[in-house]
Amino acid sequence: MKQTNFAGRTRRRIYLITAFQALLAAVLLFLFWNMAAVAQKPVFKVLAFYSTDVEPDHVHTANDALAFFRGLAAKSNFAFEATTDWTKLNENDLKPYRVILWLNNFPQTPEQRAAFEEYMEHSGGWLGFHVAGYNDETTKWAWFVDFMGGAVFYTNNWPPLPAKLTVDDRTHPVTRKLPATYAAPANEWYLWKPSPRSNKNVHVLVTLDPSNYPIGVKDIITGGDLPVVWTNTKYRMIYMNMGHGEKIYSDATQNMLFANAILWLANQK
Repeated sequence: MKQTNFAGRTRRRIYLITAFQALLAAVLLFLFWNMAAVAQKPVFKVLAFYSTDVEPDHVHTANDALAFFRGLAAKSNFAFEATTDWTKLNENDLKPYRVILWLNNFPQTPEQRAAFEEYMEHSGGWLGFHVAGYNDETTKWAWFVDFMGGAVFYTNNWPPLPAKLTVDDRTHPVTRKLPATYAAPANEWYLWKPSPRSNKNVHVLVTLDPSNYPIGVKDIITGGDLPVVWTNTKYRMIYMNMGHGEKIYSDATQNMLFANAILWLANQK
């Protein structure tokens, strides 16, 4: 009789231990799934605007940019979306996005411009490339000229050419890991008048080195202050002159600059 009771107690003990182990395994698995879900949830969202009815070189560069930023998003755990529908540049559609990109164009209607102004005035983030910053007497957008630090397009070199660039501030998060100078891939470089550097709110990060002058064949820039990357400190924005041709994303140093910029704008760096 005692032996039977002992055997029964032993079986119950084994059952309880097994049940406890199963419960513990289930709890740990639940916690693991939840931790994995949290880890995989995108930290922030980015929306890129681009056009396919613009210069072929600008379309090519935009496609390269899409591939680059999709890869960066997968590696850095943010959501990257892209659209050719510029009507999405409105208050409701912009709400989910921490940063927006203009890859090869800019808004054309008063409604789109007003929505962008509202987005930026309320702490939106913007990374604009090349023609995204274009403005002259025909664009008639005074707010955007101020947003660009007063810089108005003056001229450019042609054809696109590689150039030595000087990093003005190697302490800024966007340029901290860059060398003092680097050889940038071929690009069409824009000269601005006045130079954005003359604006007290502008912080220039990268400049076309004067040793490049004269630069161009058909259209030649013979000299002048030519910033190529800057931020207007009144806003969460970065403008980059790079963006024309098939080699823009072919250089590791320049790609680091692009990656640093988007992560800094999202307050991740």
